[in-house]
Amino acid sequence: MKKLYFGTNLKMYKNIKDTTSYLQELADLTSNISRNDMELFVIPSYTSLSSAAGCIDRNLVKLGAQNICWEDQGQFTGEISPLMLKELALDLVMIGHSERRHIFGEKDSTENLKVKTALEHGFTALLCVGETLDEKNYGISDEIIRTQLKVGFHNVSPENISRILVAYEPVWAIGVNGIPATVEYAEEKHRIIKNCLLEIFGTAAEEIPVLYGGSVNPGNSNDLIVQPSIDGLFVGRSAWEADAFNTLIRDAQKHYSQNIAI
Repeated sequence: MKKLYFGTNLKMYKNIKDTTSYLQELADLTSNISRNDMELFVIPSYTSLSSAAGCIDRNLVKLGAQNICWEDQGQFTGEISPLMLKELALDLVMIGHSERRHIFGEKDSTENLKVKTALEHGFTALLCVGETLDEKNYGISDEIIRTQLKVGFHNVSPENISRILVAYEPVWAIGVNGIPATVEYAEEKHRIIKNCLLEIFGTAAEEIPVLYGGSVNPGNSNDLIVQPSIDGLFVGRSAWEADAFNTLIRDAQKHYSQNIAI
């Protein structure tokens, strides 16, 4: 039975107090779930990271940053150096989230610089990929996803595979007005991603977990988690209350176990 991955990005929500309270409750609620079967991560806001890093057992909940600069230091006002993130001993860095790409104009080549920087400094790199609604309607989703992967992982050594995660987040499925992708559509795109990763890294790419994100909720999480090409769930607002996230995780794990046993 494969290991399942569950994570959430808190975006620009939750202050320091709310974040630490949330993390402590989440760690406590999920503490009796074997981490051999499940990996759990949370990506808080920057201002909460220092307090978050010291408030929980990191074996229970891994912590990540929402962005990273490709340079260690310099004239990059408003950016966050990988050295600053290393001071907090963070576990992972999210790169290429759709909001970074489409609101802040980050290019695939920029994400590549960030992926390589994150890996060079010992972080796990979580690369987010996904197409817009226009790209979907034009029938070029696969080309967009493959380009984001091929450029994002350009010149990345297969030796780094144990520290790579991919999240597929169709842009049209994210946020308050997101339209959840059908389970069949999500599985289809995950197969595209896994095949592309094999082209990039060879057979070792089979070890790279690919998570689905995009209006994941209790109504679709169980059906998503049992898809053969989906290794985990990158959950949005349905995960922002610790008890709700705990319930979603446990239900998904149970459904997965029952499905595998059949």
